[in-house]
Amino acid sequence: MELTLIQKIAVFAIPVIFAITLHEAAHGFIAMKFGDRTAWMLGRVTANPLKHIDPVGTIGLPLFLLLMSKLAGGPAFLFGWAKPVPVNFNNLRRPRRDMMWVAAAGPGANLIMAVFWAAMIQLGSMLGETIGLPLMLMGAAGILINAMLAAFNLLPIPPLDGGRIAVSLLPPGPAGMLARVEPFGFFILIALIFAGVLGTVIWPMISLIASFSTLLTGVSDQLLFSLIAILLN
Repeated sequence: MELTLIQKIAVFAIPVIFAITLHEAAHGFIAMKFGDRTAWMLGRVTANPLKHIDPVGTIGLPLFLLLMSKLAGGPAFLFGWAKPVPVNFNNLRRPRRDMMWVAAAGPGANLIMAVFWAAMIQLGSMLGETIGLPLMLMGAAGILINAMLAAFNLLPIPPLDGGRIAVSLLPPGPAGMLARVEPFGFFILIALIFAGVLGTVIWPMISLIASFSTLLTGVSDQLLFSLIAILLN
């Protein structure tokens, strides 16, 4: 089975938008719980995608990648971002400790969504093909995109969430050294991508998150892999 470009867009659209936007909303929600109401006052602690969508990162880039993969006849690799949620770490009650929880909230939201989409695969398997198959494909897309976003953001490179978590956990000396990497973090990531290293580094984490979501919901790995193969064809 091979999906058309329009079908791929339809399958990926909802999982991609909510994976990116709820990731950001989670940062703002946890920041509010720990004392910083900046995101709340700006209306960013919401599941409304319109509050978080970045025209380029949330819509333009994923659509472009889907189009390029279709034209090239290769697998679809989706990536994107939302408008970053502003967090004033000075407003947190215990900035060093609380920064870790604020940073972890984004990947944590992606993990929860991966489990939710796995449950959608289980639901789809109990429905007829007309409704069930599209739902199962959307579920597989949801697991894939949320696992990718969680794994990518957990890399210990500032300003990614994993970098902020590492800064929070390390002793002051090493933490300060790692924090000074933040202005160069984007360039480090670009170098890893062009060196072909990034996929190798994050794929084990992607597989672990996907397996965790299927384990909790009773979806077989074989079913998930067959659905992903259709999506990436």
